[in-house]
Amino acid sequence: MDNELKKRVISSIFLIPIVFFIIIKGSYFFFFLLLSCFLISCYEWHFLAKNRSYYVLGFIFLICSFSSIYQIRMGINNSYDKFLIILLVCIFTDIGGYAFGKIFKGPKLTIYSPNKTISGLLGSFFLALCLIPLLIFFNKIEYNNIQFTIIYVILVSTVSQIGDIIISYFKRKSKIKDTGNLIPGHGGILDRVDGMLFAFPFSYLISFNNLFDKF
Repeated sequence: MDNELKKRVISSIFLIPIVFFIIIKGSYFFFFLLLSCFLISCYEWHFLAKNRSYYVLGFIFLICSFSSIYQIRMGINNSYDKFLIILLVCIFTDIGGYAFGKIFKGPKLTIYSPNKTISGLLGSFFLALCLIPLLIFFNKIEYNNIQFTIIYVILVSTVSQIGDIIISYFKRKSKIKDTGNLIPGHGGILDRVDGMLFAFPFSYLISFNNLFDKF
């Protein structure tokens, strides 16, 4: 295991239980976590995009994105179940892309994100779909909704991967590898939540059509 991967694993072991506890607890715990991530993301975006034409648009997007994250956790039925489903799809997507890309390598997916490969893309979808049996086992979705769930997971995973590539594009334009060094092995907050910043607004828009009721 290389040093960077070791740092990533250790950081995840410590952070994931804390973050999940805060998400489930909700209330001011969640608000404080979300506000902290928002402010740090704005700080990182400032240094990533300063003097760029899209500087202000980035802040507008961050406000809209974090607002949708808050609404999904605290606004829509005030339930953490739906929030965790989206979060887990993004996490499984990220892990699948990283693991499969490292193991199988192969052709690059895009010039805007040199570390992403076709094998990583397929791995992202595969691991995200592996989440479905777990959701069924823990009674988070009904078996007769499995077709909808497959489509939903693929869509959220796709949007998450697109978000990852978009942030990678901006990092490449600014000639930086990471948006920060706050989380060992992961980089900054924007490095860690890039896909989620797109997946949550997408899921929030879907909620207007009551598609969340199928869960």
